[in-house]
Amino acid sequence: MTDRMPAISLAAVPGRRAQTVELVKEIEDRGFSGIYCPSFGDAMGLCLSIAHATSTIEFGTSIQPIYLQHAVSLATSASYLHEIAEGRFRLGVGVTHGPVIKRLRVETGKPLSDMREYVETMRAVSESMGGLPPVVLATLRDKMVGLSVEVGDGAVWANASRSRMEHSLSLVPDARQADDFWIGNMIPTVIDDDIDAARARNRKTLQGYVALPNYRNYWIDAGYEAEMAGVSKALEAGDKDGVLAAMSDDWLDDCTLSGSVGRVREGVEAWFDAGVTSPIIVPSSTSGGQVKAFAELFDAFA
Repeated sequence: MTDRMPAISLAAVPGRRAQTVELVKEIEDRGFSGIYCPSFGDAMGLCLSIAHATSTIEFGTSIQPIYLQHAVSLATSASYLHEIAEGRFRLGVGVTHGPVIKRLRVETGKPLSDMREYVETMRAVSESMGGLPPVVLATLRDKMVGLSVEVGDGAVWANASRSRMEHSLSLVPDARQADDFWIGNMIPTVIDDDIDAARARNRKTLQGYVALPNYRNYWIDAGYEAEMAGVSKALEAGDKDGVLAAMSDDWLDDCTLSGSVGRVREGVEAWFDAGVTSPIIVPSSTSGGQVKAFAELFDAFA
């Protein structure tokens, strides 16, 4: 088991925002290493609340989609948070996924060039605002890893394969890794002694991700060509059960944490050993919602 504490993913769910802010102090008091906020539920707004509600824990966005606002506007908010939080805030930015962009009805260029231009614009205007916090790029495949090294201060994955992490981190020069280059990964996690039930819950969490071509291509690169071929076939047939059936235990255990307390804690240790600075637990439960999932997580790391 590990003595190194993971970070936690936390979203401000509508209707429970006040309770969410109360929860951040408990997360800090329990010794978790960070709080990282996904785009759902206003990540920047929640980060501002975290800055005021806590005093020591690191926190950030994981991620803030760049197409939601102009780079100058986000740089202004990020600079404010950086100062208020006294250096504890990280700004994670990403291009988000195709279905989200379609709903936003925005015109985009190529992800790499859009991200490079966005970060460069933020940096160009930031000095007059007091500077930026560390900028972390949402990363999946090799070219975005390279861009995170070029223009960022870190990289954050979501649902990465642990077996692929050695390759991915080989693209980050040793000098950058030694220079506080931050590496995070958001890991769907279900704690339940019934490992089959825990895995089933994680399969549902990742069901939407395997529908995205960029994720399937990443997992093919990670060695799961057969699984992704099965997923693609089931998607073409509109077979939801077939999609779940194609998601093998080996693949699932490579990118999620499922099972008993001991198994999950050993999995966190393995992610640290794989070179991830901050494993970010994304908790869910087989028997309840977010409140139950956090209670199970707190008990596991008490």
